[in-house]
Amino acid sequence: MKYVLTVLLAGLVLIVPPAQATLNVLTCEPEWAALTHELAGDLAQVSSATTALQDPHHIEARPALLAQARRADLLVCTGAELEIGWLPLLQREAGNGKIQPGQPGYLEAARIARIIERPTALDRSMGDIHAAGNPHLQMDPHNIARVGEALAKRLGEVDPAHAARYAERNRDFQARWTAAMARWEQQGARLKGMPVVVHHRNWSYLIDWLGLTVIGELEPKPGMEPTASHLAELLGTLKATPARMVLHAAYESPKASEWLSSRANIPAVELPYTVGGSPAAQDLFGLFDDTLNRLLQAAP
Repeated sequence: MKYVLTVLLAGLVLIVPPAQATLNVLTCEPEWAALTHELAGDLAQVSSATTALQDPHHIEARPALLAQARRADLLVCTGAELEIGWLPLLQREAGNGKIQPGQPGYLEAARIARIIERPTALDRSMGDIHAAGNPHLQMDPHNIARVGEALAKRLGEVDPAHAARYAERNRDFQARWTAAMARWEQQGARLKGMPVVVHHRNWSYLIDWLGLTVIGELEPKPGMEPTASHLAELLGTLKATPARMVLHAAYESPKASEWLSSRANIPAVELPYTVGGSPAAQDLFGLFDDTLNRLLQAAP
């Protein structure tokens, strides 16, 4: 460690260690900010470009966000085209070489996680189809664990002086996360096979992890707002193949879910989707605790 020589007095040298270095980490979504906090603690200042009440597909690169990007030592995003509408502009306008694609200061979760729903053909007439697969990967807790391993390593590469601390915190996080996943999977076992309606395909990883069955979607096509004709058609489908609940995220309008709920006589369940999406979802553990609690409370 380097030291700063500060005072010479009576032949004695007083040596004062420098202030602890702080890493500036900017994340695109709250889940990665929460994960970074788990792994870095007070070694990093962490901020998120979006909140749980914003659609991560669509935000503006405002001056305050550009300022954060200019200062960032590390940028952590989902990737898989989730932020395609704003992230390239942010990286370009920030003028920060550290956080550009291909640099150590830029990490994409989708390059590490297990990705599902990769399209076999690209046809934009089918709606908001992501070429790299479904980007809403954080709702599979196994993906959180995978990204955590890679993020701890990357933190150590960007800030090698504290690499051992990041590795130690990651071991602690992984142990707590593994125990929590076992508990969640035990709790969620009775949800397996349960038929549900979803607003958007942002629940695909949760559906896949818990073994739920999707009967229909409120959106006529991915990324398109629900229409009256489509909802009426979906209601007819549910008369033949009933669902047990309709799911929407905290950032999505509840109107379509409530319309279907009242007519199909099934509960409309708002799930937090990411950290901060509900009062109980204030960290990653709270996110999954609250998600499971809400599903189980709504289940018959």
